[in-house]
Amino acid sequence: MKIENNHPKKITPFLWFDDQAEEAVNFYVSVFKNSSVGTVNHWGEGGLGKPGSVLTVSFTLEDQEFVALNGGPQFKFTEAVSFVINCDSQDEIDYYWNKLTANGGEESRCGWLKDKYGLSWQVVPTILPQLLHSIDPAKSQKAIQAMLQMRKLDIAKLQEA
Repeated sequence: MKIENNHPKKITPFLWFDDQAEEAVNFYVSVFKNSSVGTVNHWGEGGLGKPGSVLTVSFTLEDQEFVALNGGPQFKFTEAVSFVINCDSQDEIDYYWNKLTANGGEESRCGWLKDKYGLSWQVVPTILPQLLHSIDPAKSQKAIQAMLQMRKLDIAKLQEA
């Protein structure tokens, strides 16, 4: 975990995996260009996991710190928590969408998806708030209606609406 001024970040998302924390971290680090793996901690004797197996992995994606935990099968991810990826272009949307839905990920609606580990992401264009909250209420409504019909968001179609 990155420490600034001798203190960890105030808030760090902590992600509970069954037993694929290290695999998931390696996947996320491969998707996000500005990323790195931090400390890998292992279970010791007398812990809940097999001694020597991975307990936690700290990692950073685009300057956001995370910790992944191998905690067992008790808890699963839900859509109640998601991470937003703000994209400046359609190419960027397509890149993240394709990477995160590959190999078992699931598309949802309105720019939402689940990756192969069940973690929810929103892949959205940075222009979306401007389109959905236009000065012209009719234009905003058309953009909202267009978005509701989409899985992966399409900037050109949102702008046309």
